[in-house]
This record gives sequence, C-alpha cells and structure tokens, in this order.
Amino acid sequence: MGKENKIGIIISREYSSRVKKKSFILLTLLTPLLFAAMIVIPTLIAISTAEHKDNMNIAVVDKSGIVMPYLDSIENTTFAAIEPAALPDLKKNIASSGKYSALLVIDSLDKENNAAASMYSSGQVGMSTQSDIENKIDKALQDNKLRSYNIPNLDKVIDNFQTDVKIKTYQVGEQGEDKETHVEANMALGYIASFIIYMFIFMFGGMVMRGVIEEKNNRIIEVIVSSVKPIQLMIGKIVGVALVALTQFFIWILLTGIIVAAVMGVAGADTITNAVQSQAAVQQATAAAAQAGESMPSISSIFGMLGGMHIGGVLISFLIYFVLGYLLYSSMFAAVGSCVDNEADTQQLMLPITIPLIIGLFIMLSAFQAPNSSIAVWGSIIPFTSPMVMMARVSYGIGVAAGVPIWQYVLSIVLLVATFLVMAWLSGKIYRIGILSYGKKAGWKEIGKWLKFRD
Repeated sequence: MGKENKIGIIISREYSSRVKKKSFILLTLLTPLLFAAMIVIPTLIAISTAEHKDNMNIAVVDKSGIVMPYLDSIENTTFAAIEPAALPDLKKNIASSGKYSALLVIDSLDKENNAAASMYSSGQVGMSTQSDIENKIDKALQDNKLRSYNIPNLDKVIDNFQTDVKIKTYQVGEQGEDKETHVEANMALGYIASFIIYMFIFMFGGMVMRGVIEEKNNRIIEVIVSSVKPIQLMIGKIVGVALVALTQFFIWILLTGIIVAAVMGVAGADTITNAVQSQAAVQQATAAAAQAGESMPSISSIFGMLGGMHIGGVLISFLIYFVLGYLLYSSMFAAVGSCVDNEADTQQLMLPITIPLIIGLFIMLSAFQAPNSSIAVWGSIIPFTSPMVMMARVSYGIGVAAGVPIWQYVLSIVLLVATFLVMAWLSGKIYRIGILSYGKKAGWKEIGKWLKFRD
C-alpha cells in the first residue's frame, strides 16, 4: 500500500469517527442555535418592547412657566398642565385615580435661571421616557438663558451656528476611480474573522492533542504504527481533524443563516426596523441625524455599504489563513500530545503555542488603529501571528493604499506555508518517539534529544 493511500485511510478514519460522534452532532446543531439566538433575541426583545410600550399621560405642574410648551412629541407620552393647588390630592391618589400615570413638578427658576424637576408615579417610569423629559427640560432652560441676553434674531443665529460634519471616506484606484469605504464595518468584519481563527485554532488544535493522548493511553497507537509511519499518522490525524473543522464551520454558517433568515422573514423587515429604532440608543442616533437633516440608513444604503467592503478578499483570506494557521499550530499540538500521558501534563509544553497566539490577538487589536504600522506589518508577516493580524489588515483591502501591499500578502502566505512544513518536520521527529514513550512527561531536555535523533 502506497504512502498516499495510508495517509488517505488515516484521514478517512479520523474524519468518519469524529463526525459520527454524538458530541459532534449535538455541537454542530446547537451552536448555530446559539449564534442565531445572539442575533435574533435582542431583535425580538426590541419588537416586544415596541409593541407593548405603555402609553403615559403625565400631569405637569410647571412653576417655571417656560417648560410646558417644550413637552411634546415624546412617543407614547402625553402631558396635561394642572394647577399647583391640585398637586397634594393627586399625589395621594396617583395610584387609584387612573387619570394620570405620573406627576411632573418643575420648580420655579432660581437666580441662575435653572430649575429642578421631580416626578411622582405609582410605578417606575421608563428610563427612555425619563431621559426624553430631561432633554426637553434642558432645552427649555437653555433657550430661556439665551433669550435673556436679548440677542437679535436669536433663532436664526442658533440655526446657523449648529453644524454636524460627517466625513465620507473613499479609496482611489490606480486609474483614479474611487469607491466609498466604511471603516467601522471593515473593522467589524476583520475582527470577527480574526477572532474566529484564534478560537478555532485552540478548539480544533486541542482536539488533535486530545486524540493523540487518548490513542496513546489506549495503546491503540502501538497497533497503528506497526503498519504506518508515525509521521504519516500525524499528518493523517491533522488533515482529518481539519476536514472535520471545515465541515462543522460551513454547517454552522448555513444553519445560522437559515435560522436568522427564517425569523427575520416571519417578523418582517418593517417590524424589525421600527422595533430597533425604538430603542434608546437608536433614538439618540435618529435625533442627531434629524438635526443634520438626515435620516436613518435605508436598505439601499446598507447594500451600498456592503458593496464598499472588501468581503471577497476577507473571505478568501479567511480560508487561507484559517487552514494554514490550523495546520501550523495543530502539528505543534500533536507533538505536545505525544509527549504526555494525560492532558493535565500539557500546561508547561503549551506555553510556546499559546503565547504567540495571544500576542497575535493583541497585535490584531492594535492593527485596526494603524494597519500600516511596523508592529502590524511584522505581525502580519511573522507566521506565528499572521493568521490573526493579517485578517485585521486585509479588512482594509489588498493592493490598495490603506490596505495590504500585494508583496506583503504573498510573502506572509509563503512564510506561513514554509514554517508549517518546517514545524511539521520537527513535530514529526518528536511525535515518532514520544508517541511510543510511556510512564513520564517528557521535559524540554528530552525533547531536544529527540530532535537530534537520526533515523
């Protein structure tokens, strides 16, 4: 039997044995539900909040004489002015009267034209309603202070004084063509891709290590290595788990997309949009946009934003760096697993693996702020950190001024492939001896001897 056939059999065995496990099936099916829940549940909460928001009728005692005209246009809330003399009785009967939901008392103006406000209700007033009322009172007091200066044409001066500049960013090609870019969206896309690579390397690399330890403890390995070389076994195990990882990942994407699309389809786009816009954070954004004469982003503008992102380059780069990063680190995970008899003994040997990954994650975060800085460039080229850092830089584009030069991109991939081959060779030397060693954990000195050993 040829070498390729032996490795193919090992890959097939690793793949089929893992995808048939109940843990794999449960994790594959439940994880998309978790991902979808993280997306859908906040939206459903927003819909429920918007549909069941209570209407409030608030009685107002305005001792300042200036605030009442400003108390309007608050969603689900109406205001009724009452005389101060009726206040004591209403405070006693606020819970049983049923006429008013709450009482708002604005004190008289002090020497500095400020006024305190108090609210009385039988239940808790919503935070967004309270915030809206506070903003209205602040606006009334500010306008009153400005009027006290007797400035001619004050309203016109205020309108002309207010500005809200928003910079649109464009990337210019070699032929002078430009394309609008959205830095925040690109950063989010790059961050998600980088973090998934970081998480999956640990997850599936650990799977390789645990598989080696399990087979070593069960003495199955002694039977297997009688017909195949240890290096063939290691490569077959790594590739087999890689195929499991890719299978699980694509199923996650597919099922998560189906679940989210189904929920969004049932709820309706208009309902979702209205619900989300009813939240406090979105209301503030809407108010700010309204002052600038703008509206919330439309569906067409959202698709325009997606068109300005480097999605294709990010997805292709994600597959390249995910596979190569996994292959590089999983060969080291396999070597660690061959050196010990149980998972508890792996902590010391795991340091050379975990430290570069964590450093890469920190460099990735700084690369978003300065993608062409020295630390970001070197971090995206050095193979042990490039799977995470390059994804942060790729989100700005490849071969463009703000993104990654093509030569750096190619060099990074070439070095990553070369480093994987070197590490696979070194790990194979450790693996072939360590896999048949029992009884004690191998130290760095002993591992060094294994590396010097010649066939």
